[in-house]
Amino acid sequence: MARPLSLQARSLAAAGFVLAAFLALAFIALDRAFYEAAESSLRERLQGYMYAYLAGSDTTRAGALIPPEVGPDPRFDRPSQSGLYAGIVGAKILGSKDGSWRSPSAVGRELPFTEPLPRGPAQFRGPVETPAGDLFVLAQGVDWNSGGKSDALHLTFYVGEDGDALRAQIDVFRRTLLTWLGVLGVALLLLLLAVLRWSLAPLRRVSTDLVRVERGMQEHLGNQYPVELSGLTTSLDSFIEAERDRVKRYRNTLSDLAHSLKTPLAVMRSQLETGSDGESLRWTVLEQVGRMDEIVAYQLSRAATSGHQTFAAPLLIEPYAEEIVRSLEKVYAGKSVLCEFEIDPAARFHGDQGDLMELFGNLLENAFKWARRRVLLDARPLATAGGRRAGLEFSVEDDGPGIPDDKVEHLLQRGVRGDERVQGHGIGLAIVQDIVRAYRGELVVDRSPTLGGARFVTRLGVR
Repeated sequence: MARPLSLQARSLAAAGFVLAAFLALAFIALDRAFYEAAESSLRERLQGYMYAYLAGSDTTRAGALIPPEVGPDPRFDRPSQSGLYAGIVGAKILGSKDGSWRSPSAVGRELPFTEPLPRGPAQFRGPVETPAGDLFVLAQGVDWNSGGKSDALHLTFYVGEDGDALRAQIDVFRRTLLTWLGVLGVALLLLLLAVLRWSLAPLRRVSTDLVRVERGMQEHLGNQYPVELSGLTTSLDSFIEAERDRVKRYRNTLSDLAHSLKTPLAVMRSQLETGSDGESLRWTVLEQVGRMDEIVAYQLSRAATSGHQTFAAPLLIEPYAEEIVRSLEKVYAGKSVLCEFEIDPAARFHGDQGDLMELFGNLLENAFKWARRRVLLDARPLATAGGRRAGLEFSVEDDGPGIPDDKVEHLLQRGVRGDERVQGHGIGLAIVQDIVRAYRGELVVDRSPTLGGARFVTRLGVR
């Protein structure tokens, strides 16, 4: 497959196409405007020549028209290669046998100066094809009143100009216009290329920084990016950090698992080497296998923690909480514990469903275990800084004996139970802490102001 074009090449190609279309339309519009302006100037010039012929003409006492002896422009009096022609058509023209008069430049040429026109405004047409070349012709019918008793003369004045001069003028304009538009187009493309390189420089810097992060030359992308890319780079940094945390967590879990299994294996090896009797060896093996099973279960639970996920779909809180509470009510049916919910409908958990179940499961089970009659689950969205998505704050409270402040840190250690007489492994709260750390949150343990027992407040996404 062909390699896709870069953003710079795509933008430059699109802009070049638009620029070429714009310059082409500009050329057509300017060319048309110049042509109309030149044609209007030509018409006004011919109108001036016609008025000059009208002013230079006179009549005899008999009412015949006397054409001017000299034209308003020397080219009218030039017999050849003139380009300017004039004619008059009328019934009475001095010295004319056929009722028409031609300027010296028009004598002997086949020109459209023969048709008499009624009195009215001037008529302009052209270019008209003639044996003498293309002409622009201005004609007007007039009634000439000499002031005598004779009737007014009806005359038609014609003035024409060769179109070569207009075409030459337009050709010069077009060549000049094409040259300047071409230069302007190249200059604009070069300027656009420079602007694109400057505008896309942050994207190239993101790509370079990603390569540096991949090679281990830097830890994060940084924050020196335009505001339009800040969301992308922040998400990429979060994703990179989450993946590093995940790898680190797996590595630590495997290391802890290997270290934890050494002791049970050493005990069984010692029993085998000392040659203990069968019954004693049997109970020792069963005890150590049970211990290994607990260790593996705990480490698997810890390794399964998904942690912060940048692109995770938000999960509703209440359905999962209800599912866990229904199960716990069956387990602790003899205590008749009442669990109340105060859950904001806008509260969402951005992460893995298993992590949410693990958090609620351990905290609610701990509350049910120590509660006398009541448990309270409170959840609400948590505002975060920097325009990031909302975090989550939830608390689990009970009306049990509570936890003294000086024992909180000890109780949260791995394998420690609040009361050795109560069944459990002492790893539930440790798993909660691992999950909370993975989601960049914090866990606070204090006394419930509502129920009087312990309160576990969890805030996720605060860092």
